[in-house]
This record gives sequence, structure tokens and C-alpha cells, in this order.
Amino acid sequence: MRRYETIVIIDPDLSEDDRTSFLNRVKEIIPQQGGVFIQEDLWGVKKLAYEIKKKPRGYYARLDYCGLGKAVDELERFFRIDDRAMKYLTVQLSAEADAEKILADIAAAKASAAQEPPVAEGTVAPGSTSQALPGTEPDQAAQETDADAITPES
Repeated sequence: MRRYETIVIIDPDLSEDDRTSFLNRVKEIIPQQGGVFIQEDLWGVKKLAYEIKKKPRGYYARLDYCGLGKAVDELERFFRIDDRAMKYLTVQLSAEADAEKILADIAAAKASAAQEPPVAEGTVAPGSTSQALPGTEPDQAAQETDADAITPES
């Protein structure tokens, strides 16, 4: 299988129910064509660089999935037929992809993000490269290292 990413710009004037039904139909097409839907990323309504179908704004959605060429062909055919899709772009992310491993990695990343405590303001996050010098405040240490790096030679 190959891994694909499709970004589709949907008509911003659609109701939430219409947009949800459109995206659900898209998510149904992928398994029907032998693919595996991985995730969707809804970016919301954004201003377009130029008008598309006389509309200055569009609702962006990113779809991540694995499949073969026939899944992409069917999705793009659906976008051409349905007036709710204003524009779309499909990009192949990987020629060889293991959908089960990708889904497991995403689930593990979500689980680890849920377990990490929130970082308090003014503290250094674990794994961060910014460290205070002994006996100084973090902001003071950053100023001292920056000043040392920029001083001109005499």
C-alpha cells in the first residue's frame, strides 16, 4: 500500500451537518476501494489567496490514508462530481506504508501526550536545550550566553 494525503477545500457556506456528511462519505470511499483511513485534520475556514467559485473563503480538511491508486481515483472522481468540494490536492507521502504500524504510532503518540504533565510558565520543558547556569535565573542565563556569543573581538 501507499500512503496519501489529500487536502480538500469545502464550500464554507455549508451547514455543519452537510460538511459532516460530506466528510463521512469521503471516509467511506477509502475502505470501499481497499484502503485504510488513518486520520482527518480539520483546519476550519481560511481566507483563500484567490476566489474559487466566487468565494473568498474555504473550509480546509486534510485526509491521511493508505491505499492504492484506485482509492485516489475514486476520491478525486467524487470531488469532481460533488459541488461541495471546491478544490482538492492529493500527494503521495510514501510508496510503501504499513497502515497498522502508522495507526499504532498515532495511538501511542496520543497516549504519551495525554500522560505528560503540562509545563508551568517560566519553567523549562523536559528535553529542552535551554538550561540555566548555576546561580542564575533562566532569563539571566540566556542573556549572558547571548552576550558572550555576540561580543566583538578587539
